[in-house]
Amino acid sequence: MKKWIIIGTLVLLGVLIYRFAVRGYNNMVTLQEAVSKAWSDVETQYQRRLDLVQNLVNTVKGYADFEKSTLTQVVEARAKATQVTVDPQNLTPEKLREFQSAQSEMSSALSRLLVVVERYPDLKANQNFLELQAQLEGTENRIAVSRNKFNDTAREYNTFIRRFPQNILAGWFGFASKAYFEADKEASKAPKVEF
Repeated sequence: MKKWIIIGTLVLLGVLIYRFAVRGYNNMVTLQEAVSKAWSDVETQYQRRLDLVQNLVNTVKGYADFEKSTLTQVVEARAKATQVTVDPQNLTPEKLREFQSAQSEMSSALSRLLVVVERYPDLKANQNFLELQAQLEGTENRIAVSRNKFNDTAREYNTFIRRFPQNILAGWFGFASKAYFEADKEASKAPKVEF
């Protein structure tokens, strides 16, 4: 009789451990897929911006006396930004910093382009240019929203895999923490305003 109680207890314990492991693993997979989806949304918005930038450059090129060096900087930054890709399964802080750096260069070049445009009233009045500029502003907002959603999703995943006892399963099955988007170092400095 004791033998059957021990066997029954071990079987019950085995079933409980198995169910815990399966549920934990499946939850980690679900959360990891959510991070991948959120990352894909971020990349989609950055790709939208890159496409708009190409159209913006083509519109600006029509103005013969426009600064060629500014256009060259934008085109080069766009090319560099398209070369930096990150695998959502390998979202390390280093890879994300590299991605952010390329996108920051793109933003800087684009900002310089828009400042230079101020000197060209005909270009500023061009309907195509105005529409592209409005779409670009909307895309920048979409990028910010996508980045925030990605960070929220990554935080939920990271929290889940770091909690006990899921941290044991995460280690066994190779689930690693995901990096977050962080503000640029320049964002923490107040801008210098001179009159």
